[in-house]
Amino acid sequence: MATEYGHRLPVLLAACWALLIAVSCTFVERGIDRTAGGPNVPADTVIDMRQEGGAPTRTIKPRTLPPGPLKVTVTDAILMCLENNRALVVQRLNPSIVQTFEDQERAAFDPAIDADVSGGRVKGERQARSGSQTEDYTTDTAEGVISLAQYFPTGTAVALEAGTRMSDSSLYDDPFYSTRLGMTVTQALLRGYGTDVNLVRLRQARLDTRLSEFELRGFTEALVAEVEATCWDYALARRQIEIVEESLKVARQQRDETRELIAVGRLARAELPAVQAEVAAQEQALIEARANKEAIRLRLLRLLNPAGPDIWQREVEVIHQPTLPDITLEAVEQYVAVSNRMRPVLNQARLQLLRGDLELVQTRNGLLPLMDLFITLGKSGYANSFGDSIDRINEDSYDALAGVRFQYPFFNRDAKAAHRRAQLSRDQAQDALDNLSQLVEVDVRTAYIEVDRTKQQIAATSVTRKFNEEKLRTETEKLRVGKSISFLVAQAQRDLLVSRIAEVQALANYLKALIDLYRQDGSLLARRGISAPGREPVSLSK
Repeated sequence: MATEYGHRLPVLLAACWALLIAVSCTFVERGIDRTAGGPNVPADTVIDMRQEGGAPTRTIKPRTLPPGPLKVTVTDAILMCLENNRALVVQRLNPSIVQTFEDQERAAFDPAIDADVSGGRVKGERQARSGSQTEDYTTDTAEGVISLAQYFPTGTAVALEAGTRMSDSSLYDDPFYSTRLGMTVTQALLRGYGTDVNLVRLRQARLDTRLSEFELRGFTEALVAEVEATCWDYALARRQIEIVEESLKVARQQRDETRELIAVGRLARAELPAVQAEVAAQEQALIEARANKEAIRLRLLRLLNPAGPDIWQREVEVIHQPTLPDITLEAVEQYVAVSNRMRPVLNQARLQLLRGDLELVQTRNGLLPLMDLFITLGKSGYANSFGDSIDRINEDSYDALAGVRFQYPFFNRDAKAAHRRAQLSRDQAQDALDNLSQLVEVDVRTAYIEVDRTKQQIAATSVTRKFNEEKLRTETEKLRVGKSISFLVAQAQRDLLVSRIAEVQALANYLKALIDLYRQDGSLLARRGISAPGREPVSLSK
């Protein structure tokens, strides 16, 4: 029986060696799926823009823009920002950077080859075989060992080893060669047993990759909202300049008319300072409006970052529809429900909760004693030459060793503290998620109220502007017939200016309130046809 086992052992070791090489390349990949959803594929770090009407998605590519004023629609501005914005370029790299930690964690299950070659000589004396004297001797040794080892997610460590040793001593006529093939298998029985605990770090790394994807999505959403809001602020600033210029023109006409009426004696000279003060006030307002427009232009150029030299000198013209968009709001509960699924910050919090669950798995396993089963099998050949030592591996000589290794620290305080900390951190993550959900709902409901308020303000400011126009016309006519004073005309003119600006401001506020509502519920990118990482919400049920 021992002879038969000795003959079969080399074949068994060779088969195990080939099986280890084949399985090591695929075991981890097949045995692991992404916790909390998502295929086992590289992180999606590409941001696309889908055309209106469901046209095919195309990857954004930088465009060459003609020189001169930059004429863009709001959609063009969003697209240009996604192409060129430098902050977004920086953020896009984060998922790819974080994903490298997955490869590092996967490396724990990669096979490793180890080779060691050594040689040496010993020259000394030893007691002579006659027993009464000493004799000189010289021994030359050479040894070579190669091994292949791998740790599997099941908690199994397998090592295959092949080695040979040569000893040539002056005390013997022939050199001595020994060649050995061996295999050692160590299986964790308690601590470190099973894929659940051994894949924790890899699964946490994959969750971290998804976290970075949602972080990128949230950044992109905020950036798109900022671009849209800045576009409307810029359009408002340009319109405000036009309104102030028109008002200044009217004020100057009023000043000239007042001078004529004073010249013919229909008005007292005391009426002139009031209209002159109004002209000066309008000129001051025009200076402020132009400065405000320039500041917004610089902010918009930074967001768009158009290609070409001297971008700060480029003029920008935002092309937009002058009509109010016809949008009917749904019930606020619908927006709250969408935010619960799509808001990136909530999905990040859920991933942190899942990460805490994995940490509990690992620390709970750490409470167990260390108990490993190990088996070592080997087959050796001995001869006076290297070739003969290999041929004689099939003979009866072999070695076998089996045993159990046990270790458990007194009190086990380190593992208990780590597990307690993981429990508290997990509870904290759950409480943080509950609190964050409530804050998000408040944000959505507040944004919803703001949309409704600004929409009502559009009609109210329009009515105010019409009455102020009539008020200015009446005061101007009364002044011409001597029944009013210049101060009242100037005041009416200023009221009309304020109401006209308030009217266009109300429209811009309404559009920006809509943008903020869509950002708060996490649907802004989807509504704008933008495909970005983090499209799939995280489900804790998985």
